[in-house]
Amino acid sequence: MMHNCKMYSSDEFEKKYTYAGDDLGVTLSRGRTEFKVWSPLAESAEVYLYESGDISDKKVCQTIKMEKTDNGVWVCSVEKDLEGLFYCYNIKVEGQDNIACDPYARAVGVNGNRAMIINLDSTNPDGWEEDCEPFKGKKYVDSIIYEMHIRDFSIGDAAIFKYPGKYLALAENGVKTKSGKKAGLDYLKELGITHVHLLPISDFATVDESTCEGYNWGYDPKNYNVPEGSYSTDAFDGSVRIRELKKMVYELHKNGIAVVMDVVYNHTYNNEFCFNKIVPEYFFRVDEDGNYSNGSGCGNDVATERSMVRKYIVDSVRYWAKEYHIDGFRFDLMGLMDIDTMNAVREAVDEISPDIILYGEGWNMATELTKESIILAKQKNTCKLDRIAMFNDDFRDAIKGKIFYDYENGYVSGNMIYKEDLIKGILAQPDWACGADTVVNFVSCHDNNTLFDKLEIGNKGITFSEKMRQNMLSALILFTSQGMVLFHAGEELMRTKIDEEGNFVEDSVRSGDFVNSIKWEDMDKNEYICVSNYYKGLIRIRKHFSGFKMRTDEEINNNLKFVDTQSESVIAFCIDNKGKENTDKIFVIYNPDKIPYQLTLPKGQWNMLADMDRADLNGLRKEEGTVEIPPVSGAIFVM
Repeated sequence: MMHNCKMYSSDEFEKKYTYAGDDLGVTLSRGRTEFKVWSPLAESAEVYLYESGDISDKKVCQTIKMEKTDNGVWVCSVEKDLEGLFYCYNIKVEGQDNIACDPYARAVGVNGNRAMIINLDSTNPDGWEEDCEPFKGKKYVDSIIYEMHIRDFSIGDAAIFKYPGKYLALAENGVKTKSGKKAGLDYLKELGITHVHLLPISDFATVDESTCEGYNWGYDPKNYNVPEGSYSTDAFDGSVRIRELKKMVYELHKNGIAVVMDVVYNHTYNNEFCFNKIVPEYFFRVDEDGNYSNGSGCGNDVATERSMVRKYIVDSVRYWAKEYHIDGFRFDLMGLMDIDTMNAVREAVDEISPDIILYGEGWNMATELTKESIILAKQKNTCKLDRIAMFNDDFRDAIKGKIFYDYENGYVSGNMIYKEDLIKGILAQPDWACGADTVVNFVSCHDNNTLFDKLEIGNKGITFSEKMRQNMLSALILFTSQGMVLFHAGEELMRTKIDEEGNFVEDSVRSGDFVNSIKWEDMDKNEYICVSNYYKGLIRIRKHFSGFKMRTDEEINNNLKFVDTQSESVIAFCIDNKGKENTDKIFVIYNPDKIPYQLTLPKGQWNMLADMDRADLNGLRKEEGTVEIPPVSGAIFVM
């Protein structure tokens, strides 16, 4: 076993072996096929060609020797178009043959074990050249992001989707519930979101693509530059998953919805990742004794600070943005990555579109760095990053209670312990932030219990109606706060994750469809329609008024003033909207108490846009003087 941690991270090694070209992998041109792979310590390298992408077929139809060139790059070419064939590299290091897929593979066979040679132009759907970016010219704070899992979205009531659990389900128009309510893509359009945030769609390891058996969220990456095959209608043909993903993106764009891709560059499924077989121990943080750093909790941490790892990540993000027209990227466990890599990603995507949004998890996690003076992309280093936002977990916990304390309540359940964190979230001014554009406010996401489940677990004996009210109050707070907004798919349908025995499932990463699927049949029930419509109304209100989307601390502090409610729990504030959207003032109030609150509105006639039951941009009724805010509710007024 090689333990080259110090050598790999040395200035000498990086100066000698850093390759700047953009042609690693396979290049097809005019009847010629060229292969390039970076492996500076290899003693020899070969390309194995196969007719099948299935590793059960062992037959190698051709072996091509490679030659070593500058910067540790091995090259070979064939004066023939090899499109449609599959390949692997055989890299010999320290006398050992390592057969590996190409880290720069654009297409693969079933289960991602062999790379596929492909002409990407042939995978473009009709109209792809005219595809338009829906979020063009917008700011981070304009984004309203809906976080979903591809399979969950359409597998629960499979009868209403033509392609349940697949990319193409998100491209289907005209999907309806049994009672005729809009579902699928039409529902998302009506909901009013700006982005769908897709849990990982790059090829992951633990679902058998040949049978689609198994379930996973996708945070177990296997091939970074290839779409996951279990979401396609044919995982054996490497072109199908590419074509169908592009079709999905195209249809979302046509309906005014941008696409965010969840990316997992902080760890891989296991240490047998193809890059690590081609250049043993280079891709990960490994000490001189061969121990892998494990801040991720997944068995390894990617050494993003090394030049060719950084290049790989930047190349990968750039590829997805350019080839698949992806509009944003969410970085899993971004606190394990270094700020130079993240800023290099920002610079690379800016060359494609400055409107691409970047955000991630800036959690503080221990990891063993391979170089000195490396700064990690944690919350506290937000201001060192260029237009990259962070999740605001303090805001989440303040609203519903800390996620790792099941029985702890939050603000909407009457617990005032985190009220200060909530106020900071309303202002998009947590201690680490650098302007509202850097703050992603959210109440729930795929991790941990759903919002609806957390409200029940933390409030023993709570009724369905009470949970419903707390859910709606949570939404009111979220959509009237400054910063970016993200919410969990189905949160607006009071989504729950309960297994066959009636147990709440917190970590449902492998729990399957019964637990994880969105239950579209709930759209046929009045209570669920009520909450969904409330979210729709709040989204329209937020999108309309610029006062909810201020960007700098100075602007927020000058124009948003909290009101003394003479209550330890009731929060109210007034926003000076500067006459924009024909509105001078916006007044917002939250009452988490179990008793009504008497509010005296500032002098003048106000139009109520939201109350305990409804939210409507066109207004519900006129109000002035003293009004009553019912228990566990809130309101929005404009003047």
